[in-house]
Amino acid sequence: MLDLLLKYTPNGIFISVLEGIFTYFGTPFGTFIKRRTMQNIVILTGAGISAESGLKTFRDSDGLWEGYNVEDVATQEAWKRNPSLVQGFYNERRKAVLAAQPNAAHLALVELEEKYNVYIITQNVDDLHERAGSTNVLHLHGVITRSQSDVDSNLTYPIEGWELTANDLCEYGKPLRAHVVWFGEQVPNMDQAASLCAVADVFAVIGTSLQVYPAAGLTQYVPQHIQKYVVDPNSAHQKSDVKVIKEKATVGVPEMVSKILNNR
Repeated sequence: MLDLLLKYTPNGIFISVLEGIFTYFGTPFGTFIKRRTMQNIVILTGAGISAESGLKTFRDSDGLWEGYNVEDVATQEAWKRNPSLVQGFYNERRKAVLAAQPNAAHLALVELEEKYNVYIITQNVDDLHERAGSTNVLHLHGVITRSQSDVDSNLTYPIEGWELTANDLCEYGKPLRAHVVWFGEQVPNMDQAASLCAVADVFAVIGTSLQVYPAAGLTQYVPQHIQKYVVDPNSAHQKSDVKVIKEKATVGVPEMVSKILNNR
């Protein structure tokens, strides 16, 4: 409908009406028009971008996560078997996230929003993208600064501070746990992530080896003809349509952002 109105009202008869509508819904009309003409940059980020802020990767080379077997801290069975251990584990991870700060890679991505519609799809459970200033962040595996109901994962709540206890309950009177997707659980935002990848004009992968599914499968939704970037010091990509920057995120992401902003 908006396309028709804009097409058949060259004298701007309905412009003031449209301005009122978009103001009512909280989006300035000028911003809407600008976004219609801006390209979409979709960025998939993984543990590598947060590692330089001092946050350890999800699973170390020995298969452990902060010294724990993931089966003991990241499954429903573990939660039922020893909820205090699981709760304490995520409390410590949350404390580390709150102490960490966005790094140069997080901050560089924010600059892209001046000229592009930027959508960040992250496998990370920290909130460093948001704290850096990115406005469109989709968390595939949840975000540790929120809690969720033990019986309804759609019920999530902000956490004051770093600690959840056995006394913290949802509206059903059931325990709250970290809002993190565990092994064996569905990844709820996959459909939305796939839809974003499908409309990308530029696609980038930062800090992930794309070894974890279903997130790794998102690349199949990316249009083949668009420009693609990979920022990874150990990347083995050799495709001609992929610009590989073999640097750590704090060096490679600012370089990538400069290339995009200057059309290089």
